[in-house]
Amino acid sequence: MVKRSDIIIIGGSVMGSSIACHLLQDGFTGEVTVFEKDRLYEFSSTPRSAGGIRQLFTTDINIQISRYSLKKYVSFPEDMAVDGERAEIDFKQRGYLFLGHKDSRQQMESQMKKQQQYGVPSQFLSPEELKAIIPELTTDDLAGGLYCAEDGYLDPYSVMQGYIKKAKQLGAHYVYEGVDHILSDRDGVTGVQLESGEIYYAPRVINCAGPWAPMLSERLNLPLPIVPLKRQIIQFDTAEPLTEELPLTIDPTRVYFRHEGKEVISGFSEQVKPGYDFRWTRAFFEEQLWPVLANRVKNFERAKITGGWAGLYSHNTRDQNAIIGPHPRLEGYYLACGFSGHGMQQAPAVGKCMAELLMKGSYQTLDLSPLRFERFEENDLVIENAVV
Repeated sequence: MVKRSDIIIIGGSVMGSSIACHLLQDGFTGEVTVFEKDRLYEFSSTPRSAGGIRQLFTTDINIQISRYSLKKYVSFPEDMAVDGERAEIDFKQRGYLFLGHKDSRQQMESQMKKQQQYGVPSQFLSPEELKAIIPELTTDDLAGGLYCAEDGYLDPYSVMQGYIKKAKQLGAHYVYEGVDHILSDRDGVTGVQLESGEIYYAPRVINCAGPWAPMLSERLNLPLPIVPLKRQIIQFDTAEPLTEELPLTIDPTRVYFRHEGKEVISGFSEQVKPGYDFRWTRAFFEEQLWPVLANRVKNFERAKITGGWAGLYSHNTRDQNAIIGPHPRLEGYYLACGFSGHGMQQAPAVGKCMAELLMKGSYQTLDLSPLRFERFEENDLVIENAVV
């Protein structure tokens, strides 16, 4: 039997499932088929992320996306409820905090003004005000910090499952098999062929395959400037607990930390070769994280590692921002990839806007055209200065 769909989504993690969910919520009546090769989501980037939600970006488009998405995460438990069961995501609005050295104050205040233009209640805090939030913080070398109390962190696995369950309830068809390649002819996309050899036909295919997205596009001879980069997260306990619950805090070195229950997790965008590597090491904490952490918060001087994991960034090598929308060289081929670590926090806005583009032919809620593929050839890059 010939298998057909109206829209095929490759990748059933948070981004693909958000798009599927928004399509069906907004009234799309066609067949939506989602392909996910990792049934248990064991190596998916979403559940391996730090779960941060922030509006403290420096570009107009990222601030707008984040502002919309944060509001949707606040109402997520009710919006994604299935059969009366709320979709709990443990969103803790404990704030987001970028610490800055003395030479960065002017830049941070400029970023704050841009964020406030879009309604983000960001603040520049003095060293004394920082200590009110983290009493144990060492501030001798700091000018202060850029802070947003609305922001925070959540459970990314629960967000992903919330979208999946809602999409399935609305009629999305999930197939847990890998896509080998996307099919096309002179008129455009025609479908996909699975690793099993089975073919599904569809006039529109969306590449939401995360770190595996460039591999699929390469097979179409349409390369993407995306590479998979390992990112480690280490969980540790402290001999002396902190006085207050932590915001997700980014040191000027770009080492970040936040609470995970009673313990703390930390990470850093280390320099690594591209590849599919999921190993984590204690040496990463001992050599790169702990010296910074112990210097910044006295309680971190006595730390005991309790666990860790590694996931993959879909790192856009050109400007570290998402690639969203139709590919200009192949009719029916759409992209939602290259998020460079921002996918989970941007999924609500991207899902909504992609659904509008597919159903109405244009963006309605937010104009995501700055993130179009064509920006690379047009040299119209989106340069984000607040990349962690």
